[in-house]
Amino acid sequence: MIRQITTLELPKIQDLAFAIWPSAYKEILSKEQLDYMLNRFYSLEALKEQLETKKHVFYIAEDENKKPLGFVSYELDCEPQKTKIHKIYVLPETQGTGVGKKLFQLVKDKAILGNQSAVFLNVNKYNSAKEFYQKLNFSIVREEVIDIGNDYIMDDYVMEVSIK
Repeated sequence: MIRQITTLELPKIQDLAFAIWPSAYKEILSKEQLDYMLNRFYSLEALKEQLETKKHVFYIAEDENKKPLGFVSYELDCEPQKTKIHKIYVLPETQGTGVGKKLFQLVKDKAILGNQSAVFLNVNKYNSAKEFYQKLNFSIVREEVIDIGNDYIMDDYVMEVSIK
């Protein structure tokens, strides 16, 4: 089941991120950068700001026993008529089961309803998730280096899929 969550459920997103990120980024980021980014982007204060102030929409995927499996957050019209997936992560043991694809399809459906022309996201250049996005017809449209403070950067591809 995939459902939208409220501010009160943000600790579930935080718990998932802290469970997923060490596996997802162990080959890419130092432990220090990983910890810095988790604390910067997944503190309850940061998540609350994303949901309430920045108007990111969060959905959580759960199994039949309500065990959290993954999550997605997105923003309609982040760029004119384009929806940005800010976060999409599933537990390592659920990769390959279709959960990530369902989370993407939900965002795509919301983007179509919102009269958007495309969905885009950032992915670390060295993240194997890039292949997952390519299977969903995303293509690389540009590169982006983002200074996130503390002498750390995010070295990303911006990938996009047309939905019109």
